Amino acid sequence: MATVPSFLSMPLPRVLVGQAWRRNRPLVVLVLGMLAVLAIALIGLVVDPRVITGAPAWLKPAKFAISIAVYGATLLWLLTFLSDRPRLVMAVSWGVAITLGVEMVLIVMQAARGVTSHFNQTTAFDGAVFSVMGASISALWLLTALVAIVLMRRRFAVGPIVWGVRIGLIAGLIGMAVAFLMVRPTPEQETLATTMGSSAPNGAHAIGVADGGPGLPVVGWSTEGGDLRAPHFIGLHALQVLSLLGIALVRYAPEWLSMRDRSQLVGIAGISWIALTLLLTWQALRGQSIIAPDGVTLMALGALLGTATLGLTSVILRARTHAH
Repeated sequence: MATVPSFLSMPLPRVLVGQAWRRNRPLVVLVLGMLAVLAIALIGLVVDPRVITGAPAWLKPAKFAISIAVYGATLLWLLTFLSDRPRLVMAVSWGVAITLGVEMVLIVMQAARGVTSHFNQTTAFDGAVFSVMGASISALWLLTALVAIVLMRRRFAVGPIVWGVRIGLIAGLIGMAVAFLMVRPTPEQETLATTMGSSAPNGAHAIGVADGGPGLPVVGWSTEGGDLRAPHFIGLHALQVLSLLGIALVRYAPEWLSMRDRSQLVGIAGISWIALTLLLTWQALRGQSIIAPDGVTLMALGALLGTATLGLTSVILRARTHAH
């Protein structure tokens, strides 16, 4: 019979809320600050009619506030597994709180000014703002990689949760790295730079079309060309999905699924998630909208889904057979 770890017998929110402030004030302040920014941004969406790069001025601050709050809460939970490394925990917590806090302040400032925050080289000031944002995200990537390396070297929970966290961190680092592809000048921008100099924009979300064109509701991913925000988002939030999958399998999977079986299910799901992130990156770099895949992309997606389904099914059937 598979046993459930004692910490999982308690509601996760109660564990976090009851211990968070005492253990990790920097990340608690970060999460609460993002909730405050979200409230301000929602008001801005209602009262401010301005549009920046084809989207409401306060939509980007709202989306980033949600994403940062989720990341901060997830990291707060992960760092509880490193309670024997208090200096490391505080260093990472303060580093993440400062880098993401700076990122959010700059995004809100640019939204209030009515200009775009990303890829903006219109003035020396705007270029400096974007450079600071880039440095902040690079620091965040390194801090996340540090946490991943430490957690790769220790067994901090039962198998499904361990592998959900480990693979989720790897996928998250890949998703973050996709953002570095966005800062490359597009061919059109390189041509423009020869005539406009430093005032030309540098980088873009979209591939093959200009930023700010028709896009999917809320997320804004281009419906006419490639968009690197899709794989960036999918990879970035793998940590939450795979961690929750591991927790769900530990708590709710039938008893005939051993912990090893559950770990294998998480592993297959995680590897498939990474493959999907890479597939979406490849699709975007080819200037292809996520809603208009060509035959080659569909074949690759079909192979991915087929392989994942085969792997998951084989684990379940084998476990079921052994149970009888």
